[in-house]
This record gives sequence, C-alpha cells and structure tokens, in this order.
Amino acid sequence: MNISHIEHIGIAVKSIENSLPYYENVLGLKCYNIEEVTDQKVKTAFFKVGQTKIELLEPTAEDSTIAKFIEKKGEGVHHIAFAVSDVVESLADVESKGVQLIDKAPRGGAEGLQIAFLHPKSTGSVLTELCQ
Repeated sequence: MNISHIEHIGIAVKSIENSLPYYENVLGLKCYNIEEVTDQKVKTAFFKVGQTKIELLEPTAEDSTIAKFIEKKGEGVHHIAFAVSDVVESLADVESKGVQLIDKAPRGGAEGLQIAFLHPKSTGSVLTELCQ
C-alpha cells in the first residue's frame, strides 16, 4: 500500500451550522465546501489545514452511521482517512494481511473521492478510510 498523506480526519457533529463558529472564528479555518452524500445519509463540511483536511460529518437521517455513532459515543473524532494511489490494490493488500474490510470495493465519497473503510476491530479500534 502506498500512503501519500493523511487525507482527512472525520469528526462527527450533530450540526455543521452550530460547529462552524468554532472552526472558523476560534481556529481561523475557512470552510471551503459543504455537500451532502445522500447514499451515506451525511452532510459534510471541509476545512484545509496544510495538506490535510478536517471533515465535519452531520447525519441527515436517524438511521445513518453517523447518527448511530453520535448516539453511542457522542460527538467527536469518527475516523482517519489516508490518501492512497490505488484503493483497490490497497484493499487487497490489507486484506491479505488479515485486516477485516467494511468495504470490499471502493465507493463514491465526498469531493468525488473513491473511498473504502477498514473495520476498527482490525485497526486498533480506529475506523480507517482509504481515499483515492
């Protein structure tokens, strides 16, 4: 697997609108993109910090993964995403090393990326996303 950098850190929030003042007014970051990923039942907001992004994740349905996460653990860090040169190749590589996959094949994510998640049971309890 060829990881080039941390693509983003995903943070689950109840409301992007209520979270924006902290990131923009306190930290001085600029939200450059807000979009909804309907098939994942989530609205996202992005901030750039150097080469890495912060992604706020707001649930758009009560049965979404993010809504369940917030209900169980509260708002906070949800996942870390790594940029890879080839998601398909990276999935095969980590699976051959015994890592349990959530996604057997890449799917569409925010900002037009191809994404796939690795199960936290195999990654030291950290939900891990691969992005291309």
